[in-house]
Amino acid sequence: MSRDRYENPLITRYTSKEMAYIFSSDVKFSTWRALWIALAEAEKELGLPITEEQISELKEFQDKINYEDAEKREKETRHDVMSHVYAYGLQCPKARPIIHLGATSAYVGDNTDIIVMKRALELIRQKLVHLMAKLSNFALEYKSLPCLGFTHFQAAQLTTVGKRASLWLQDFYFDYLECQRLIEQLPLLGVKGTTGTQASFVELFDGDMEKVKKLDEMVVEKLGFRKAVAVSGQTYTRKLDFMVLAVLSGIGQSVHKMTNDIRLLQHLKEVEEPFEANQIGSSAMAYKRNPMRSERAASLARFVMNCTDNSADTASTQWFERTLDDSANRRIVIPQAFMAVDGILDICRNISTGLIVHNKVIHQHIMNEIPFMATENILMEAVKKGGDRQELHERIRVHSMEAGKKVKDEGLKNDLLERIAADETFGLTLEDVKGLLEPSDYIGRSAEQTSEFIEEYIMPILRENEAFIGGEVELRV
Repeated sequence: MSRDRYENPLITRYTSKEMAYIFSSDVKFSTWRALWIALAEAEKELGLPITEEQISELKEFQDKINYEDAEKREKETRHDVMSHVYAYGLQCPKARPIIHLGATSAYVGDNTDIIVMKRALELIRQKLVHLMAKLSNFALEYKSLPCLGFTHFQAAQLTTVGKRASLWLQDFYFDYLECQRLIEQLPLLGVKGTTGTQASFVELFDGDMEKVKKLDEMVVEKLGFRKAVAVSGQTYTRKLDFMVLAVLSGIGQSVHKMTNDIRLLQHLKEVEEPFEANQIGSSAMAYKRNPMRSERAASLARFVMNCTDNSADTASTQWFERTLDDSANRRIVIPQAFMAVDGILDICRNISTGLIVHNKVIHQHIMNEIPFMATENILMEAVKKGGDRQELHERIRVHSMEAGKKVKDEGLKNDLLERIAADETFGLTLEDVKGLLEPSDYIGRSAEQTSEFIEEYIMPILRENEAFIGGEVELRV
């Protein structure tokens, strides 16, 4: 590893080997060659004078890329595609005359970008499934454990630890649906020619329009896609890039929401992310257990979310049938967005495998706040004993304000229950009042909602993708 130049941390620290490989030169240029082979096969099948011997020669060298020849040629020509046409031709002298026949650079460049993005989306989908499996296990395990709900980060009606996790899970479920939709519907550019009119192919086939249309369909099918874009300029509309990055941004949003919640819960000492035996939280404060995994995921998620603005700019500023100010930009933004999402999904899988729940702290927080939440039940119990609801409501309001002042202004314990028991208007003893404070009585259908959601929406996906579930994630640093 070179130490004297910048290294991309997405490669060295965050993304997986699988995702880095998808965006590698080997995949890119072997896909270019696969596209040239598919084009030659389809042209031969439609009657052009291309031999099986030429196609066999192309196939023999599809994955044996002579990089040195291509790089040397590119220094001379300043054209990457023609340099690789030249290098491929050196290896395949018999097929050299028919490589790239009728095509333009966008034929290999744009179709490869789509193929690579689809492949990367398939890896992202696999990791979403694995994460959903982990979160489902956690949500079901803790579906009935009461905890404080928070609105505006103020204590609110109780929920459960598992129900809260189901909210994270549902976000990833929606991300999965969008990812799946794109994988199924993403079109290739196909065989469109220099300005998208297919004029060069019309010339090749002596004006036979039906053969040109069939050529487009055959190449797309050979490459494992269902369809090509119906119309294009020289390139496919960069709106497709925005659509792909919007899916990645959605995953980033879900990751940020989940990890932000975990960071807040870790501050409350209710739930913590994994913390290894030799892990150091702070160089100065040895006692600290910082949520570094969640912070890292949130940090990378923000990067991903901002990539959509970049792709929106690119999509909106293309000139007519083609301009090249998108090329350098896309080489950076698209791979790095995928690599960042790959990294944050691995981090979230790692976190979800080892979340630590501190039941006693959660219970303590509930008991500090539940007297306020129990007031409606207390009110109803007092009404049953003959009390006037309107009068009782006002008495509870006054007592609640006074008890809150004691807690916030004087640092004393919440004495609301004692105040109510001492107020003869309610006709309740302290034991009567405390009997109304069972936390599980205040969680509504949290457990049922969690179970029903996972069984109806998540389990069908997990069963369908069972082969993708398994194995743990070890963070690189």
